[in-house]
Amino acid sequence: MAKTRTFIAVEAVDQVHASAMSVIDRLRSATENVKWVEPDNLHWTMQFLGDLSDVEMAEVCLRTVRTAARHEGFTMEARGVGAFPSIDRPRTLWLGAGEGHHRFCELQADIEAALESLGFRGERRQFVPHLTLGRVGQGSHGGSVLSERLAKLADFDGGAMGVDSVTVYASELSREGPTYHVLARAPLS
Repeated sequence: MAKTRTFIAVEAVDQVHASAMSVIDRLRSATENVKWVEPDNLHWTMQFLGDLSDVEMAEVCLRTVRTAARHEGFTMEARGVGAFPSIDRPRTLWLGAGEGHHRFCELQADIEAALESLGFRGERRQFVPHLTLGRVGQGSHGGSVLSERLAKLADFDGGAMGVDSVTVYASELSREGPTYHVLARAPLS
């Protein structure tokens, strides 16, 4: 039986999308060893679910739609640029969340709880809302130039966006990178 790589996220829209692209442009010359996220793939990940059967996908979509409907739409600002695990040893480069991040975390926790009985366990780490910009290549930490640029962007104002839906995506991997397909949109009330 075929399985589909699946995750749940909020699309980056409006000014935040443009801001994310602006940050990528500012960081691009700092190091050559980064795989940058394609513009069409920018999103705020809520939960990665892995490879799912069609039956599992249908149930995930249903529960995500029901859960999202219990939450009101809100505005979230993009604020600060950073890296996991740290700006001194960057592996994943991201745009962070400012005002509205508490509402985003509540929505994420509620979706995670709705899927738990299906066998999906959340991260052991505390959830941190972020929009991934790029990943530093294996065997590299980006160098001091990248760390310095990240430090200068720690208070970056990326604008605000309305969060009015959650999307369940299928991710198809290829040599060119991932391609995302919408499985379900879950509107907030």
